[in-house]
Amino acid sequence: MTRIDKVLYTGKTRTTGGRDGFSRSDDAQLDVKLSPPGSAHAGTNPEQLFAAGWSACFIGAMGLAAAKRKIKLPTETVVDAEVDLGTTEGAYFLQARLNISLPGIDPQLAKELVEEAHQTCPYSKATRGNINVELILA
Repeated sequence: MTRIDKVLYTGKTRTTGGRDGFSRSDDAQLDVKLSPPGSAHAGTNPEQLFAAGWSACFIGAMGLAAAKRKIKLPTETVVDAEVDLGTTEGAYFLQARLNISLPGIDPQLAKELVEEAHQTCPYSKATRGNINVELILA
């Protein structure tokens, strides 16, 4: 396990009520109602929040990979993240797909940016070897 030498930021939230509750950040920038996936209740769910965080982080990691090559990501760069909640043998698991669009970037270069981002993105590191992840380059 890698230990952090220097903490750059700590996200702090308080959640009550689990999947039928509320979650709020200490700075009140995040204030969401939670609901179970697929329910008709108002609110988001942990899988959607995880997908949003991972896709944003992944774009940042691709931006760093592009900057090392002295190029910029297209403003139309998109990562559509899909996080599945499922079961195997009665136990709950996640799996994910990152559908990545880098319009105007040469396909080989796009593949290199995606592969490098997957090595450096903290979310990708956290999931590596723990859940099935597919990277799909559009």
